[in-house]
Amino acid sequence: MEIETIALVAHDNCKQELIAWIDSHWELLVHYQLICTGTTGSLVEEHLQNQMIQKGESHPLNITKLKSGPLGGDQQMGALLCTQQVDVLFFFWDAMEPQPHDVDIKALLRIATLYNVVYACSRSTADFIITSPLFTAGYGFTQNEGIEEYQNRVLG
Repeated sequence: MEIETIALVAHDNCKQELIAWIDSHWELLVHYQLICTGTTGSLVEEHLQNQMIQKGESHPLNITKLKSGPLGGDQQMGALLCTQQVDVLFFFWDAMEPQPHDVDIKALLRIATLYNVVYACSRSTADFIITSPLFTAGYGFTQNEGIEEYQNRVLG
């Protein structure tokens, strides 16, 4: 399966780190469907457009902007993960700052793991993923066997 859709999420204290990461990979990212939460989406769109202008390039951007994480964006993203509408999740979260929606963050990462979605929560891991030959060559994603077992469980 080929990667088509990339989710980008960043907490407030990590938004500049995400933008700096995008600087290193923007030429690749502009060719994908991007899904972002909250103001991250506006920042990503503006930054990618500026990069293209500076380099004299032009690509139509395909960015879907969800709600802010604490306002339901994490749940929206989780629903997209469950329905296999996201192939890769780059989630730069602030491990030092308590978040009012910590349970939502944990749920999002749990769903990404459950549905075998590739995800990174740090810049170094994000670099490893996006530079992997599997990122552009395609990869045989498989569904977690536990999902089918759960769906077919006998109640009683």
